[in-house]
Amino acid sequence: MLSVLSYGRLVARAVLGGLSQTDGRDYSLISASYGFGKDFRKGILKKGMCYGDDACFIARHRTADVLGVADGVGGWRDYGVDPSQFSATLMRTCERLVKEGRFTPSNPVGILTSGYYELLQNKVPLLGSSTACIVVLDRRSHRLHTCNLGDSGFLVVRGGEVVHRSDEQQHYFNTPFQLSIAPPGAEGVVLSDSPEAADSSSFDVQLGDIILTASDGLFDNMPDYMILQELKKLKTTNYDSVLQTAQSIAKQAHDLAYDPNYMSPFAQFACDNGLNVRGGKPDDITVLLSIVAEYTD
Repeated sequence: MLSVLSYGRLVARAVLGGLSQTDGRDYSLISASYGFGKDFRKGILKKGMCYGDDACFIARHRTADVLGVADGVGGWRDYGVDPSQFSATLMRTCERLVKEGRFTPSNPVGILTSGYYELLQNKVPLLGSSTACIVVLDRRSHRLHTCNLGDSGFLVVRGGEVVHRSDEQQHYFNTPFQLSIAPPGAEGVVLSDSPEAADSSSFDVQLGDIILTASDGLFDNMPDYMILQELKKLKTTNYDSVLQTAQSIAKQAHDLAYDPNYMSPFAQFACDNGLNVRGGKPDDITVLLSIVAEYTD
């Protein structure tokens, strides 16, 4: 038999639970970006939101906040193609689709698919490849909808712990899934995946949740515990605090990337695949850091 006190606690929990499930407030993301191009020693932002061959965007619509990161495949440079053009054009196209309202918040794969097919139909030839990650916060339902193709990705941190993360997609070591546009006649030779092959997920978020979306230049150089240590510095939801923490994370990853004695996550993964590798992995680094807050006009 339940005591009166125990019964009262159960009722209180049920009421509180019902209130949390019917929270009528809209949520939004306070977001900032920072990064480094591999060939630069400072955080230099190229035209648009691009760091080296990485590209990203932060877009807002009346129904949702949307983030995107793409990592251009550097191997195209050997064939006289600027790898940053593909990733930057893909992200700009996805951003425009969001701002025009041509998307469904629960379907981030649709944003990626529409953006990619616009590139395929572009009258100006565009060659290249990139990975891609799209993250959408539905303001009213408080659900985060994501898709990830390749080895960029995201983490969701709550109470100092990782509660959600993207799954990395690799064909084999250091060869991630990627969207591509090949020269005529080379379509069967160049590695190319469908945007529909992206790994998708949807889940509820809470006020104060931290969302870290980044290119592999971050995750290949910083393990989770280091990232979580840096995220402890994020004490408020104002933009300056978010930007400062994004800078701190990107700078630490950049320093580690050039440390020859550091056993990076990338080096550990290489050793697991039978390669004798040590040190950080010099690479473009893009960090999009967001915190879930109550929406205000």
